[in-house]
Amino acid sequence: MTDAPDIRYKPSKTVKQFLTDEHFIRGIMGPVGSGKSVGCCVALYMLMRAFDAAGLPSRWAVVRNTYRELEDTTFRTWEDWFGPYGTFMRQNMTYTYDFHHRHEVLFRALDRPQDVGKLLSLEISGAWLNEVREIPKAIYDMVQTRIGRYPKRLAYGDDIPPFALFMDSNPMDDFHWYYRLAEELKPDNARFFRQSGGLTEDAENTANLPPDYYANIAKGKDEAWLKVYVDGEYGFAVDGKPVWPAFKDSRHVSHETLKADQSPIVCGMDFGLTPAAVFLQQTATGQFQVLSELVTEDVAADEFAPLVKAHVARHYPLLDITYWGDPAGSQRSQADKNTPFRILKAEGIDARKAVVPGTKENDFDVRVKAVSQPLLKLDMAGEPALTISPACKYLRRALAGGYKYRQLQVSGDERYNAEPEKNIYSHVAEALQYGLIGAGQGRAVLGIDHSQPRDLSKITRRVRHAPAYL
Repeated sequence: MTDAPDIRYKPSKTVKQFLTDEHFIRGIMGPVGSGKSVGCCVALYMLMRAFDAAGLPSRWAVVRNTYRELEDTTFRTWEDWFGPYGTFMRQNMTYTYDFHHRHEVLFRALDRPQDVGKLLSLEISGAWLNEVREIPKAIYDMVQTRIGRYPKRLAYGDDIPPFALFMDSNPMDDFHWYYRLAEELKPDNARFFRQSGGLTEDAENTANLPPDYYANIAKGKDEAWLKVYVDGEYGFAVDGKPVWPAFKDSRHVSHETLKADQSPIVCGMDFGLTPAAVFLQQTATGQFQVLSELVTEDVAADEFAPLVKAHVARHYPLLDITYWGDPAGSQRSQADKNTPFRILKAEGIDARKAVVPGTKENDFDVRVKAVSQPLLKLDMAGEPALTISPACKYLRRALAGGYKYRQLQVSGDERYNAEPEKNIYSHVAEALQYGLIGAGQGRAVLGIDHSQPRDLSKITRRVRHAPAYL
């Protein structure tokens, strides 16, 4: 047993404020290369030392959205600074430090909101959420319930150093839960720090970066990219490969809010803990018009179903409507053996699985082409065959690149994951896929009955909703 070693570290201005702050939740946001991740590593290590000096063990969770990102970035940063002082066990991705007391640092990837279950059995002293713009709010919410559970208060009393949740990130857009937390809700147990832009006189961590780092990376980049990665401002920048590169906001988004006519409505739905729905119609010219969206976070199926019902009652109370959902919605919950489709039906929503006869269930290629085909075509009036109402803010960003393939960390040619990344935009994008498949686009992809607009009235049933929702 030895003392926890001192480290030589000179923090930049904002990181120093971050390290000396005492709020339970601390977040830091800034441009790429500004030293945020190292600052969080040091913050965690400082608390580990405080526990050791107080005669206590500790346990910490370090969370990233995927194992690839965890290993390639987060873990390597920690290892560079604190690897020599501990023992690493790869089978459970845990560093162990035997100073005067035992301390553990658990590296965990939580790719999807469903992975929140991985946190349920953890008892930890604190956590670091790395690159929170890629982490669902359900993970942020649940990890807080696990902090302060180790060491046991009954065993050590009240004389325990402070527990903490650290977060860092490059900037995200103003739809993200972190933005709402930091800029709107501002809870009194949290403090959020913002670093200066990379091209300003107050740019941080420049002594540890190549000469003219920010000036060089800024060349040839578009304004949206610069705003996020160099200026450190909230914004929307695509950092992967868009699933639908044919989408152009100026071309496929209507200049005016689209209103429903008397044609049947098609609703596409994606389930999980971040369920979403889109509502669309097909015009007489064959154009698909997405009228509205319903996007949620950390919502179960039994909460989502009434939201869908209320949305329909408010916007489309007297129209024929069909519901099409993710085929996985027929799978039973391990908790109560229920399914999203059964829960929807209990609310009077008779949803069907969005499956094209003759194809495998949830065929990804068919789903993607069900959207890409109308993006590339014109309707009989010479207009884009798919148009989006400007009110569909999440769907617009999903189509613009929020729904994306993440680039693999490999040398040579650019390579990307085979399936899109799960994030706040993926669910509404997949709801669009299911809606268009239900509207006949899945058949069109296969070359079946696609020469004329499909008569949706033949497959609809009239749905009335109680006026209490109006």
